[in-house]
Amino acid sequence: MKKNIKYFLISLISVIITAVLGSIFTSRNIPIWYKTINLPSLVPPNFVFPIAWNILFILMIISFYLILINKFKKNIELKKIAIWLFSIQLIFNVLWSLLFFELNLLLLSCIEIILLEALILFTIIYFYKIKKVAAYLLIPYFLWVLFATFLTISVFILN
Repeated sequence: MKKNIKYFLISLISVIITAVLGSIFTSRNIPIWYKTINLPSLVPPNFVFPIAWNILFILMIISFYLILINKFKKNIELKKIAIWLFSIQLIFNVLWSLLFFELNLLLLSCIEIILLEALILFTIIYFYKIKKVAAYLLIPYFLWVLFATFLTISVFILN
């Protein structure tokens, strides 16, 4: 029981740190920079983003928790890789917000988000080998970042 609480807190805190850091880079630059650039017509209204991200972050917490508590005995290295991939993609999640919103490096943001997309995909593949439900919970995140990739590339082209 104590181990489950510990793993839940690890899942919760790691994703919350990601959310908070990303939010800091994003929110303070929306009124300053983001409102001044050309945006593609498919950009949702600003209120949609925090709703979508909060749902995705909850799914990410649950997914990661399911991996951490899973007693995967077949190949411990597989689980280590899955945890590593999840952690690295969290860093890339924050890095995109920094590059795009804070530093306004559009080309680098395009490259970075494509790498993020690949990391999420590999995370899903590894999670699937350990706990299918954990992988399925990350599919909306993958799709949302795929949409964000389209938007990022569109912003780069338009600006």
